[in-house]
Amino acid sequence: MDSKKSVKLPVVLQPLLWSKNVKKLNIDNDKIYIIHQILAYGNLKHIRLLNKIYPEEVIKNTFIDSPKSIYTRPVFLFVKNFLLEINDKLNEKDYIKRII
Repeated sequence: MDSKKSVKLPVVLQPLLWSKNVKKLNIDNDKIYIIHQILAYGNLKHIRLLNKIYPEEVIKNTFIDSPKSIYTRPVFLFVKNFLLEINDKLNEKDYIKRII
């Protein structure tokens, strides 16, 4: 991913990356945050942008290897089964946010 180090995130993603300044995010160092936020809260336009920033395999591996509990169950299942086409069983508790 060295060739993408100079890639700047589009400002249109700022509402999805609300806890950080999109202009200060590094696509390598912050990829777990960026990928999960866009998958959990983005629309199809945002997903297309994500696919331009990261290869599909990086997105899929990040989703599997670095789970974040920020998803609702329907969004988790949509991302897992349809967007990323992951057939492996993943522990939903690692992904689905708890409502207290």
